[in-house]
Amino acid sequence: MTFLVSVRIQDDIAVVTIDNPPVNATGAKVRSGLSEAVQLCEQEEVRAAVIVCAGRTFVAGGDISEFGKPPVEPHLPDVYQIIEDSPIPWIAAMHGTVLGGGFELAMACAFRLARTGTRFGLPEVNVGLIPGAGGSQRLPRLIGVEASLPLVTTGAMIGASELLELGGLDGVFDGDPLEAALVFARSLPPRPAPVSLRDVAPVADSFFDEARTKTTAKARGQESPVHNIDALEWATALPFSEGQLKERALHMELRETPQSRALRHAFFAERQVSKPAAIAAAAPRRITRIAVVGGGLMGAGIAFAALQAGLKVTLIERDQEAAQEGRTRITGLIEGGVRRGKLSPEKAAELEAKLNDSTDYSAAAGADLAIEAVFEDMGVKQAVFRSLAAVMDEDAILATNTSYLDPTEIMQGITNPTRCIGLHFFSPAHIMKLLEIIRLPGTSAEVIATGFDLGKRMRKVSVLSGICDGFIGNRILAAYRRQADYLLMDGATPAEVDAAMRGFGMPMGPYELQDLTGLQIAWANRKRLAASRDPKERYVEIGDRLCEGGRLGQRSGKGWYRYEESNRKPLTDNFVSDLIVKLQDEAGITRQSFSAGEITDRILAVIINEGALIVEEGIAERALDVDMVMIHGYGFPRWRGGPMNYTNEIGLDRVKAAMDAVQAQSPDSWQRSQLLT
Repeated sequence: MTFLVSVRIQDDIAVVTIDNPPVNATGAKVRSGLSEAVQLCEQEEVRAAVIVCAGRTFVAGGDISEFGKPPVEPHLPDVYQIIEDSPIPWIAAMHGTVLGGGFELAMACAFRLARTGTRFGLPEVNVGLIPGAGGSQRLPRLIGVEASLPLVTTGAMIGASELLELGGLDGVFDGDPLEAALVFARSLPPRPAPVSLRDVAPVADSFFDEARTKTTAKARGQESPVHNIDALEWATALPFSEGQLKERALHMELRETPQSRALRHAFFAERQVSKPAAIAAAAPRRITRIAVVGGGLMGAGIAFAALQAGLKVTLIERDQEAAQEGRTRITGLIEGGVRRGKLSPEKAAELEAKLNDSTDYSAAAGADLAIEAVFEDMGVKQAVFRSLAAVMDEDAILATNTSYLDPTEIMQGITNPTRCIGLHFFSPAHIMKLLEIIRLPGTSAEVIATGFDLGKRMRKVSVLSGICDGFIGNRILAAYRRQADYLLMDGATPAEVDAAMRGFGMPMGPYELQDLTGLQIAWANRKRLAASRDPKERYVEIGDRLCEGGRLGQRSGKGWYRYEESNRKPLTDNFVSDLIVKLQDEAGITRQSFSAGEITDRILAVIINEGALIVEEGIAERALDVDMVMIHGYGFPRWRGGPMNYTNEIGLDRVKAAMDAVQAQSPDSWQRSQLLT
C-alpha cells in the first residue's frame, strides 16, 4: 500500500481511504494504492469495500502534471476495470466534487452514494481531451446519451439529486460519507450488472449529426467538444471493451496536441496568476463592508458581485434620483438571478438586506474599502476620493476603477498612499471574470493581497498590473485596433478583418466589438492622447470621422456597420466603404488585398509584441499574466492559451516575419519588443 491510499477492515467491510490533498487526484501513487487495495480486499474475502476520500472532496480529477510525460503503470483504465470486475462489491461514498477520474472511479464501482450537494462532471473537454478511463463509455450506459452530452462537451456539472433521478446514484445522504456507506454496506441490495455491460438506450438517427453541428458552432475552433461527441457515439455502436480502447487511444493522442497544451497552460496559469511575487509574504485584510461610488452599469455590476461575495454594500450617488436608479439596477440584477434559477428568493432577500444607498459620503464611514465607478474624468474622480478620504478611516482601502487614467494622479494628495489601489473591473462587472489589480508606487503588499482576496471572493481571475496607459488589457486592445485600422487604410474592409479574427477564434472582430460597446470611449481616449502622440506615428482618422458624424455603434443604429431596428446583425454600410476610399485617395494609398491569414498574423504580431513590451517594462510580472488578461477580458480563444503561449506554438520566426510586414506597412509607428528583435 502507498501512504496515499489506506485500507482498514471494520467487521467484514473494507474501508479504503484516498488521502492525496488538495483534490485527491489519481496520480501514479494513488493508482498503485488502489490496485493493491483491490488485491488486499480479495485476499481478506471482505463482504464489501467502501471507498471514501479525506478532506473537502472526493477525487476531483487526474494529475494533470503527469501529462506530457511517459505514462506510468498501473494505468487508470486498468485499475478501474479490476475494481469493476472484482468479486467484492465496491461502494463509492462521495462528497464535494467528483470530477474526471473521480467520476470514472465511481462509475466503475458496484454502488454509488453521494452526500447532498455533491457535484459531478467530466471536465476533460476543458483541457482539450476526452475522458481516458472509460468515462465516455460508461456514462451513457449509466444515464443515457442525451443526459451525457452536455457533461462531456461543455464540462458542465450535475448535482447529486439530478444524478439520482437519472439513475446514476443508488442513494443520497446527509452527514458523514463513511457512516452512510457502512450503513448501506451492512444491508447490501442485490448487485446490479456492471455499468460497462449495460446497454445504451437508443437515440434518434440524426442525434449525433445535429449535436456536432450545434457544438461546432459554439466551440469556435476548439476541437475537443466534437471529439467527445465521437466518443459518445462509440458507446452506442461498440461493446465497452472496444469503445474504451478507442477512447484511451484518442485521449493519449490528444494530450500531445497544441490545443490540449494550450488549455493545460491556461488551467495552470489561472492558479499561478493569483500568486504574484508582490504578495508572497503578505496576508489580506478581512473585508466585510464596502462602499461603491456610482450606480451606473459598472457600479451596479460591482455592487452585485460584492453582494454575492457576502459583503455589505453601500451605494453612493450624487442625488436621490441617481441613487434610486442605481439601487433599481442592482435589485434588477438580483431579480434576474432569481428568474434564471441562480438565486433562491430567500438568498435574494438576504442580498437586498445587505444593500444600502445614500447621497451623502458620510455613509461610507466605517467601510473597509471604497471603489469608485464614476465617469472617466480626472477631476471627477479626484473629487470622489477627496470626499471619501474625509469620512473614512485613514487605513481604509481606496480603489479606483479607472480604465485608462493614471491612478497615482487620481489619488494625488490622499493621506496614507499605502492604502490606494486600482481595481479595474470589466463590463458587465458581475459577469466578466477579469479583474486587473493596479499597483500604485506606494501601495502596500497587504493592500494588494486584499485586492486579490476580494477578487477571489467575487470569483474573478485577478491579475496584477503596473501603471501605463490602459494597463495591460486596454493597452493591448489599443494596439490591436490601431493595426486593424492600418489594414483598413491599406485595402482590407471591416468585414474582412472581423471575419479573419472570428476565424481565429475570437468571439467578435474589432469593428463588431466597437459597435457593440460604443465608439465614443475609444474616441475620447484618442483625443486625450493626441497631444502626446508621436508625430511620426501613422494616424488613421476613420473612427474619428464616424464619431463626429454621430455614428457611435449599435445604440445609435450605425457605426462601422449599420443596424436595422428588428435585429442587431451588422450590415455593410456604403457610407463607411466610401469614407475609407476617400481617405485612402487623399493619402495617396494604393489599395492592396489581404488574405485572412495575413490579417490575423499581422494583428497577432502586434498583440504579442505589445504583450512582450508590457512584460519587459515590468507592467506585468509574467507572460502568463498577459495570457490571462487576454483570455478572460477580451475573448482570446482559451484553446490557444493566450497570445504569449500562442507564440510558443507557432514559433518566433513566424511572429517576427509578421512584425516585419507590420513595420514596413506603417514605418515609425511601432516600438519593437526585445522578444521580436
